Amino acid sequence: MPTPKTPLSRRALGGAAVGAAAVTALGAGAPVAAAREEGERPFRAATGRRHSRRPNILFILGDDLGWADLSSYGSPHIRTPHLDRLARQGVRFTDAYSGSATCSPTRFSLYTGRFPGRTKGGLAEPIADRSVGLEPTHPTLASRLRDAGYATALIGKWHCGYLPDYSPTRSGWDEFFGNFGGALEYYSKLGLAGEYDLYEGDAPYKDLRYYTRVLTERASEYVSREHDRPWLLNLNFTTPHWPWIADGDEEASAEIVRRIEAGDRSALWHQDGGSIEKYREMVEDLDRSVGEVLGALKRSGREHDTLVFFASDNGGERFSYNWPLAGNKGSLQEGGIRVPSLLRWPARIDGGQVSDLPVYTPDWTATLLELGGARPDPAYPLDGTSLAGYLLRGEEPAERDLFWRVRGERALRRGEWKYYRGKTGRDQLFHLTEDAREQADRAPYEQERLAALRASWERTDAGLLPYGG
Repeated sequence: MPTPKTPLSRRALGGAAVGAAAVTALGAGAPVAAAREEGERPFRAATGRRHSRRPNILFILGDDLGWADLSSYGSPHIRTPHLDRLARQGVRFTDAYSGSATCSPTRFSLYTGRFPGRTKGGLAEPIADRSVGLEPTHPTLASRLRDAGYATALIGKWHCGYLPDYSPTRSGWDEFFGNFGGALEYYSKLGLAGEYDLYEGDAPYKDLRYYTRVLTERASEYVSREHDRPWLLNLNFTTPHWPWIADGDEEASAEIVRRIEAGDRSALWHQDGGSIEKYREMVEDLDRSVGEVLGALKRSGREHDTLVFFASDNGGERFSYNWPLAGNKGSLQEGGIRVPSLLRWPARIDGGQVSDLPVYTPDWTATLLELGGARPDPAYPLDGTSLAGYLLRGEEPAERDLFWRVRGERALRRGEWKYYRGKTGRDQLFHLTEDAREQADRAPYEQERLAALRASWERTDAGLLPYGG
């Protein structure tokens, strides 16, 4: 377990002036993971609770949402009351990470519970063509839970391969409604190559309303149904991924569509658009949408028995608020992989708690399989560690390594220490509790520790598929 940290109330930093104050109060040497909301307490399992029912699972992903883009994580200008309420009702994780620094590799790590580099499709960072994907023969979170009696659905962004070879319905999900690619224009549903990209199952589905609205309606309908068995719903929003279009921006949408139809393959990247204010609108819309789905869940009467998890698929992009973390999407610096993560399960877990346990995406796969009574396939051993004992039984997790690899970068976290090699090729070592911004390189003074962490990284890397080309 990490060394205990001193609590620091974010609200005490100055309310509306928190943005300016945070820069001073949470400088390069401050323990960012210690920041706590008023009323939060360190996590402690409610070991006296007993509940025999397996949970429904609502697993929600935002897209390119930065670590501090929620007000409960310190955003000075974005207001996220629904997600903040979710945090107050459950556990907020300060040191939670994505499985990779970009979209599809993280999704591979969630769906398989394994490092992206275990599979050919996971080597694409991210998938951009139809040559690779998540092989239908590979067991997934959905397929194992379905075999254990769960109904399964995926609503929103898939980004693990394209038709005709790859699809959620070929990988364990009973139902799919969403987009196959990494990005789409929010109204027209046109993808990067100008293709229409909204599907129900494997068939195109026509709906030209703002995409976040459409996904919210579908998810609300799913959680409101009369289910005769426990269910898994992966709800994958594209918000706040580019293009920078909020609900109502139909003129901006029309201009991007015009450029796409004229053959401009860069139109969706929207590098000549967006702003901090527009990004704020998109994140706050995501918050409202999550609130609508949670409201539908509450009205269904199944809130108590449903485990809700919210996170981002990787670090934020151009307009994200990541302070004090360095780096953003695509990088293995903290800002590229540390993500906001919230968990609520009223039947088994007390609210108002914060955990600084280092965890990452493949851990949630292992955890949900255990909670759902599903066994991993022994032919495809998991790389994640189940947190069920920590969350429900108060077990102290053994110290282990969190491993990442992307082209040109490597990283490994062990306890409070992080080994990092960026594109400069220089090995660096950071003590994250004291230096979350990764500015004070301790490698020259901790050669033995650096060597041990580097050797661990290289042992894991040796068992993965090599990058090609």
